[in-house]
Amino acid sequence: MINSALPDFKTRFQHIGLIAKPGDDSLAPTLQKLHRFLIDMGLKVSLARSAALALGQKEYLPSKAELARVCDLAIVVGGDGSLLSAAREVADENTPLVGINLGRLGFLVDISPERMVEALTAILQGNYIEDQRFLLEARIGDQQRQLALNDVVLHKWNSARMIEFETRINGRYVDSQRSDGIIISTPTGSTAYALSGGGPLLEPSLDAIALVPICPHRLSNRPIVVHGNSEICIEPSGRTDTKHVRVTCDGQSSLTLERGDHLLVRKYPKPIRLFHPVDHDHFDLLRAKLGWGGHP
Repeated sequence: MINSALPDFKTRFQHIGLIAKPGDDSLAPTLQKLHRFLIDMGLKVSLARSAALALGQKEYLPSKAELARVCDLAIVVGGDGSLLSAAREVADENTPLVGINLGRLGFLVDISPERMVEALTAILQGNYIEDQRFLLEARIGDQQRQLALNDVVLHKWNSARMIEFETRINGRYVDSQRSDGIIISTPTGSTAYALSGGGPLLEPSLDAIALVPICPHRLSNRPIVVHGNSEICIEPSGRTDTKHVRVTCDGQSSLTLERGDHLLVRKYPKPIRLFHPVDHDHFDLLRAKLGWGGHP
């Protein structure tokens, strides 16, 4: 939805949090410019540890979740991976995120450093598009739990052999397959690993989940799309040793399985709120990223 109201931004976003890609010295000039801009606007600014290190500051909040808890808006400086990491940590706080892109062309971090001051001025004044994206929750037993904004991937590990597993959706048996694994993707993640695996592109606002096999033994194993409220259960079967299976969330965190374990994936009840400039267009990003619209 588009919010075109023009309230006093100081009453709407008084406290801003800054999150940066860890260990990247190249973002320091952009982060310094951003920090000075926010201070000059009379706003209170709190830093995540990564941003404090890049700015040479000693004071920072202990976690991104704590940062989001006290801030009205959090700005992530880096690439899509930085925003994915932040989104998982702040998911429970309902704090909107804005992405400043210092990586390659990003789907999630879509404001360039050159447009940063102009775009943030408009957002702080209430001119933005709010985009809500749901996350997935992956569980293995009662002890292992992780969130994912892009995808949950069950895949082979430390072995050249395929793995075998059964898939159930809402308790109903779907199939048994032998493959290198399966990608369980949100619409946000449909432009990531799932796309490389031959999955469909999903419009970000869809309430749907894509299941994309990774190099299946049978070519009849095709991607399927199910309702976003579906509960997906994946269980290793046959002669597959669970020590050769891993579950990875957003390509950044890993879960392990023991014999008899199964992976349970479902929508997380709290969505992430992303703020974009009012001229944001998802299909512009697709054309630029995928090279659409050019003549052969």
